[in-house]
Amino acid sequence: MNGPSGMNWRGISAIYGFELHRFRRTFWTSLMTPVITTTLYFIVFGSAIGSRMNEIDGIPYGAFIVPGLIMLSMLQESIFNASFGIYMPRWTGTIYEILSAPLSPLETVIAYVGAAATKSMIVGLVIFATAHLFVDVTVVHPLAMLAFMLVIAISFCLFGFILGLWAKSFEQLQFVPLLVIMPMTFLGGAFYTISMLPEPWRTITLFNPVIYLISGFRWTFFGQGDVSLGISLSVIAAMLAACTGIIIWMFRTGYRLKK
Repeated sequence: MNGPSGMNWRGISAIYGFELHRFRRTFWTSLMTPVITTTLYFIVFGSAIGSRMNEIDGIPYGAFIVPGLIMLSMLQESIFNASFGIYMPRWTGTIYEILSAPLSPLETVIAYVGAAATKSMIVGLVIFATAHLFVDVTVVHPLAMLAFMLVIAISFCLFGFILGLWAKSFEQLQFVPLLVIMPMTFLGGAFYTISMLPEPWRTITLFNPVIYLISGFRWTFFGQGDVSLGISLSVIAAMLAACTGIIIWMFRTGYRLKK
């Protein structure tokens, strides 16, 4: 049933609900994994390294790594959930039922990306709550933090959606997150500030887009980051525009959809 805006909200909610139902079936497993991982990071980085590095720019090291830990998990969850969500219909052949349904490409993307972003936000908030068990974290801009989390989740879910359409196998589906995104995240200032790096590594790091995401997110916590907030927002806007443009092209050309 189309709403006043002409959107098929019933179709969107059907796909959205199906994807969240799949998440609910593995709810505790999906949440325990990032919780355990976050706990290990705090034990290794917060305790071992934090005992030798008390503060960074006046921020206790344990609290300093919280935004990076949240981003690290959210980027992985966003890409995995969105890519897996659209890849499975392609793999099973049910993608043709979706393409023949009275759903526009926009409505299809809203349903899949919306569900994946919801899962990513839940994981991010769970990690944020878990962090309070280890350190005292004060958020300077809480509303901006939530908005930043949502925009990052949507951006990387769009990227994951593209990956799910591009991949021809489960190996390709895992290649980009494990061998590209993971190293970029670790080298993106999740556990340190780029001012600690010597040249030329400091300059090279600035070509890593993840540094701008983590820096902007860290600003919402502490009111400061490695780069200006304006540059971080510009990078996110460019990522959103690029992913949106690629998805539009994929649907117009039927790339990996109708083959």
